[in-house]
Amino acid sequence: MKAEKISEAVVRRLPVYLRHLTELHKREVMTVSSQELGQKLDLNPAQIRKDLAYFGDFGRKGIGYDVSYLIEKIRHILKLDRPINVALIGAGNLGHALSNYNMYLKESMKIVAVFDSYAPKVGTQINKLTVQPIEELKPTVREKNIRVGIITVPDSEAQRVADQLVEAGVEAILNFAPTVLKVPADVRIHAADFTTDLLSLAYYLDNGKETETHDNDKPSD
Repeated sequence: MKAEKISEAVVRRLPVYLRHLTELHKREVMTVSSQELGQKLDLNPAQIRKDLAYFGDFGRKGIGYDVSYLIEKIRHILKLDRPINVALIGAGNLGHALSNYNMYLKESMKIVAVFDSYAPKVGTQINKLTVQPIEELKPTVREKNIRVGIITVPDSEAQRVADQLVEAGVEAILNFAPTVLKVPADVRIHAADFTTDLLSLAYYLDNGKETETHDNDKPSD
């Protein structure tokens, strides 16, 4: 099936499968069924089988999936079987955290350059990476074959940074700034808005109690 017909929801589930399969591999588990995956990941086994079937026939009836083989195939589907260099723009607290986390990543996707427009931060070190001035973004993207950009700047600066990343030639952007960015159709952009996710959790606080209270407030017959 052509990639453009695969829904975003399916693509977003693939890393979840990969993470769990990798844990199974570390524990030397050889095979796993869709039922076992479903129980662990709280997903419908039929959905898991359907997701994987978009990309090929990876399972064996009565046996399940070979863990090592499926890891290899999902990594290939996600293009993680080749180096993918990433640039991070914004060396603030969040940028520091992401850059430091970078050293623990076992995948081929790595932050290889960090940029900031604030002069006192330029030249400082984050996890063995020297913070570069934003003016060096374009030549560095080309020199290091950077394909993905991460934006961790204030929302007032995010669109300008996105424009610079697009001009530099990146193909995808992960945006942590709390604002909607406009990029060309051929550049993929994902928003990592944990503020919205956090605030939306408030809706569910005491939700059961509120329902119970409303039920108790109903007039009796």
